Amino acid sequence: MSYKIVVDSCGELPERCKKDSHFESVPLVLDIDGHFVVDDDTFEQADFLKRVAESPNCPKSSCPSPERYMEAYDCDAENVYAVTLSAELSGSYNSAELGKRLYEEEKGEKNIYVFNSRSASVGETLIALKIEECEKAGMSFPEIIETVEDYIETQHTYFVLESLEALRKNGRLSNLKAFVANALNIKPVMGSTPQGTICQLDQARGVNRALKKMIDYIVENLKDPAEKVLAISHCNCPERAELVKKAILDRVSVKEIIILDTAGVSSLYASDGGIIVVV
Repeated sequence: MSYKIVVDSCGELPERCKKDSHFESVPLVLDIDGHFVVDDDTFEQADFLKRVAESPNCPKSSCPSPERYMEAYDCDAENVYAVTLSAELSGSYNSAELGKRLYEEEKGEKNIYVFNSRSASVGETLIALKIEECEKAGMSFPEIIETVEDYIETQHTYFVLESLEALRKNGRLSNLKAFVANALNIKPVMGSTPQGTICQLDQARGVNRALKKMIDYIVENLKDPAEKVLAISHCNCPERAELVKKAILDRVSVKEIIILDTAGVSSLYASDGGIIVVV
């Protein structure tokens, strides 16, 4: 059957997917002190990071509207899947669900399913690729939903931030804690909960030690590594991403590792120098 995979723009798509009509990215919009940035192919990371660094405020993000999702669903594909940011972090999931209801009210019943990634960034990417894999294997619509939901249950997200400014600006870290952490060069090792929220797993002095601790968590929690595809997204630090990839492969053999640069929303929260790993 024909299919389409709709991913909100927090999920970075590989170049081949951007050129594939089976995939569509629906953009969020970022607001930096009244300057609006659409998170699509026009996004300029360097300019965005400069604006964020110069602003005393945390940029705001607006999720795609239900009408935008409805537009994406209105296609010739028989099976349509949406993959969104964690519902605990954004309104994108609810918007995609509302878009589905609007479509069905106006156009009638259709195979549309919205996946709450309970992750972000390349976590969404891996879910989209899993859907593609299932479709190519000839699985039915209900089988794909069940398989991909089970996959989401097993997924883990990890990240290390070079800068704590985004956490400070959005209120997740107090000014005092941010000052102390910066003074002592403390870098948090962050992760996701099963519910799709963010938690701190550990911390270390210096980004390299923090990355080593993150890799320890990845390797220790990795089940059936030979069958796993890992994804790494980086914010303006490709060399660091390659070092993380090598450090993981030095300790465990996996099926594949994908490296992508962060788009707009992920760049906002990862900040310059941030690394995200999803498995």
